Amino acid sequence: MKIKEILTNCNLMEIEGDKDIDILDLAFDSRKVKDGSLFFAVRGTQVDGHDYIDKAVEQGAKAVVCEKMPKSKANGVTYIQAENSAYVLGVAASNFFGNPSKELKLVGVTGTNGKTTIATLLYRLFTDAGFCCGLLSTIENIVSHEVIPSTHTTPDPLELNALLRKMVESGCEYAFMEVSSHSVAQERIAGLHFAGGIFTNLTHDHLDYHKTMANYRNAKKKFFDNLPDSAFALTNLDDKNGAVMLQNTRAKKLTYALKHDADFKGIVMESHFDGMLLKVNGVEVFTQLVGGFNASNLLAIYGAAIALGLNKDELLMEISKLKGANGRFDMVHSDNGIVGIVDYAHTPDALENVLTTINEVKKSGAFKSPSTDSKLSTLNPQLITVVGCGGNRDTTKRPEMAAVAVRLSDRVILTSDNPRNEDPDEIIRQMKSGIATEDGHKVLSITNRHEAIRVAVALAKKGDIILVAGKGHENYQEIKGIKNHFDDKEELSEAFKET
Repeated sequence: MKIKEILTNCNLMEIEGDKDIDILDLAFDSRKVKDGSLFFAVRGTQVDGHDYIDKAVEQGAKAVVCEKMPKSKANGVTYIQAENSAYVLGVAASNFFGNPSKELKLVGVTGTNGKTTIATLLYRLFTDAGFCCGLLSTIENIVSHEVIPSTHTTPDPLELNALLRKMVESGCEYAFMEVSSHSVAQERIAGLHFAGGIFTNLTHDHLDYHKTMANYRNAKKKFFDNLPDSAFALTNLDDKNGAVMLQNTRAKKLTYALKHDADFKGIVMESHFDGMLLKVNGVEVFTQLVGGFNASNLLAIYGAAIALGLNKDELLMEISKLKGANGRFDMVHSDNGIVGIVDYAHTPDALENVLTTINEVKKSGAFKSPSTDSKLSTLNPQLITVVGCGGNRDTTKRPEMAAVAVRLSDRVILTSDNPRNEDPDEIIRQMKSGIATEDGHKVLSITNRHEAIRVAVALAKKGDIILVAGKGHENYQEIKGIKNHFDDKEELSEAFKET
């Protein structure tokens, strides 16, 4: 492909060298450069690609995109200067793969919590409706029905556009993807054409990267600012930042809410552990998802589906069949009447949402454990929460996570999550700083997550509820750079069998 075709609409500053050369491959990692590659020198948080331009040329790069021209240039190599190499990479990747997003109805979901559930359930909803669809999510990427392991919430531009092209070639008409704040800030979605965008909420997370909540919010808003006028922008008015997302968008503005008037208005009529009765725009539907946060997610799904043209008279019936995403309020029952719940909640707000939902259902006495005829409320059940915080991530949320867990649980076991390269005991110490002295009697600290789950099961009695929070769908625990197999649902199931 000619370099001038690849760099269409890339806002370049200067080109030195042949503007008509053929490019065989794109790369932003010098180790992956091949003979005939176009190399992008991208400035990252850890590494600056400009330091590897010479290495890329040695390995066969025929052209280089950079923000600062190197002092010495190799003969026969074209050098292109751009204001933002990451942006050019995104647009160029889209061009190189034939702009696959323009051949799909691509919907992006952004926000702190709810992205995976909404994207996954939209994929399932449209697949069940007979459409060929693709999914790009934290849990997995799916092309039609082919599952491809996921390594990032939003892939890099080359992987992303390759997946989108594969979707087009597989006959996909729709694609639903999680759009992380990192991906917007790092221009991973530059060059993509979206048919719609959904905003869920904005709560404390990723401040290790964004530094301030304003920066974090603005990364989300940038996604909506860049939507075309042919797209829809659907936002959650129950979040104080919901209306902010719509301020400068050219897209058609749509809203959903539980607490405010909106285009798609919901009311939770009844809540159970096996589902809830939800009224959507005046029509009642029983869903298999649980909790106010999931009611909000379902409103987003309903609104997006209508915006994409599905029949609203049939839509609620199809929504009633949907089951939650893996690792999201995932229930496990013991033979002796203990209820286990595994959830990905790894932010203070997400943890509060899950715990609040459990307490509301527990208080209502609306759930019967499969192994007992007695309602939970008559058993005076206790709620035991097992929770940790990831290493090498936002440290400021650690005391908040512990404070939420203690406030809304009867017992709390602080444990290791994915400590990565940090000392797990130090992470737990930081979490404990958020716990008031008078609440200390409710808390145990057990660093080994395997042991922590088993202690929770040992403490539980018939009718009690155990929440294991933070890892959800993940099937590994990362310690000192090594990913060891660890699955919370497996661990909880095994612990139940041992009792």
